[in-house]
Amino acid sequence: MLIMAGIYMVLAMSLNLITGITGQLSLGHAAFYGIGAYTSALLSIRLGFGFLITALLGGIFTAIIASILGAATLKLQGAYLAIVTLGFSEIVRIILLNWMSLTRGPMGITGIPRPKILNYQINSSSDYYYLILIIVVVTYISMNRIIDSRLGRAFRAIKEDDLAAQSMGINVLRYKIMAFTISAFYAGIAGSFYAHYVTYIDPQSFTFGESIQILSMVVLGGLGSMQGVMLGASILVFAPELMRSLAQYRMIIYGGILSIMMIVRPEGILGSRKGKKREVDTVVTEGA
Repeated sequence: MLIMAGIYMVLAMSLNLITGITGQLSLGHAAFYGIGAYTSALLSIRLGFGFLITALLGGIFTAIIASILGAATLKLQGAYLAIVTLGFSEIVRIILLNWMSLTRGPMGITGIPRPKILNYQINSSSDYYYLILIIVVVTYISMNRIIDSRLGRAFRAIKEDDLAAQSMGINVLRYKIMAFTISAFYAGIAGSFYAHYVTYIDPQSFTFGESIQILSMVVLGGLGSMQGVMLGASILVFAPELMRSLAQYRMIIYGGILSIMMIVRPEGILGSRKGKKREVDTVVTEGA
């Protein structure tokens, strides 16, 4: 469970950059997760690349796909963008399901090799735990560096008011594409780790429901809060297991908790009601 919590923390932090920091609603994050997983698995099985190379290439290929999608769609706003990303997620799932010669369709890809780093074979649960812990820490630190940089302040300015940001010289479309691309890179890394952890993947692991679960983690923890989305990911990974004894009621309880949270604290557990006006003013003054 700790390993899966780590995977979802990386996914939640990456989605937070798009939705929590830049203010763009994406419902297709599972597609990036799946692209990274399939890319890494195929490179590993068919070309014999090691884990570090497949994970990096999985992230880069996912980022390229995201940049193309972002260039075509990020002029859209709100519900329209959400619908497009939802459609993209379904297109990816259908491709994975029907491109039999490449993905083996519903049979999935089996026998994905376990990671091997500098001649050290990752086999035990503790090995996987420490590996995903390193990935989570690297993701957290690098995301915070991005958010605290001039680039991150531009993202927040776009979230607060993209017209005002554009009027002060911020290239809104370019920054949105950058947020989309960076976010997808980390989702691809998470997908790569997942593929080598479970050693078997199929299209059912990357459905629309998975995107909703990741989005729920971000909303529950607190939009824009890195610590919050990590907490949200932990809660929604462990809660179903803790409620196993109430199996017939746990989905009702799960939905009830989310509903109460949206009523009582819509900004999330660690989210803030306060805006980022100071940061917006700063970036506008700098004319990023």
